[in-house]
Amino acid sequence: MNHDDHRRAGDSEPASIVRRATKHVLGLPYVGVMTNRAGARGYGTVFDQVAGQYDRHRPGYPEALIDQACELAGAGPGAPVLEIGCGTGQLTRSLLRRGLRVTAIEPGGQLLARARDQLQGVGDVRFVNERFEDASLPCAHYQAVFCASAIHWVDPDVSWRKTADALIDGGTLALVSYFGLEEPRSSQDQQALRAAMARIAPALAAAWPTYRELDRMLAGAAARRANVSEVWAWLGSYDVARGYAGRLFEHVRLAAVPRLIEKTAQELNALLGTTSFWTRLSPRQRNALAADNGVLYRQLGRPIRSSTAACLVTARRAPRT
Repeated sequence: MNHDDHRRAGDSEPASIVRRATKHVLGLPYVGVMTNRAGARGYGTVFDQVAGQYDRHRPGYPEALIDQACELAGAGPGAPVLEIGCGTGQLTRSLLRRGLRVTAIEPGGQLLARARDQLQGVGDVRFVNERFEDASLPCAHYQAVFCASAIHWVDPDVSWRKTADALIDGGTLALVSYFGLEEPRSSQDQQALRAAMARIAPALAAAWPTYRELDRMLAGAAARRANVSEVWAWLGSYDVARGYAGRLFEHVRLAAVPRLIEKTAQELNALLGTTSFWTRLSPRQRNALAADNGVLYRQLGRPIRSSTAACLVTARRAPRT
């Protein structure tokens, strides 16, 4: 089957480190995440508590990016691949549609139960209900390792090395996630949202990830392309950069699909309810922020806008010596 058959209507072509995309479509607003190691070890608990909402309100990823990752990996039907942090199976479904043999690791029991139910009979998948740090994996077995919005929840002193160990020489690491963009069409709305956050939860607002213009995002990634962990740290303001990763992976690439998002206050609040950021707020803070989002929506007289880029970072497993 041609992978183009999987591309969704509205997906734009990806921009890369050397080329900028000009099309924009609707998507998902970027939301802050926990970056400390203690928070990372609580990943399964944080998202497992809202598995139903997570499944309803979190979208999948642009099929063009999954196509590109599979092409770079040379991963066709029957190829063994590993997925770290499969959640409720959004990315897993895309991989199975391509005929890949997927081992999907997920620490959250409720999340994994939903993935099992929804993907029953879809393809060749083996689910593992463990933290990636604890999972027993074959060495030099997988043609590709995929991870959607989850690698920063894994201990970085373990993640890059264990991923490299699982890949065959020349195998591909493919990381995909959404990151906030600074863009004129959404800047006024985003300033209002951040002002409300700073007033209601100043400590969390101070740690909010950095939004950048698309060109600056691509340039910053290009400057760090010698080490895939540094690229990922730059994109999401994550504490995951490790020097040793630069010796394990080579040929780092970035592709980005920019998106303009429009959401009602109810839709935005529902999405925020699926994030680690929301779990760190007190009930009073959650109610206040949700109310402020409602006020902003009514004042604007239109949906609240934000801009993101769906990003794919790939790297090749360096030859073992």
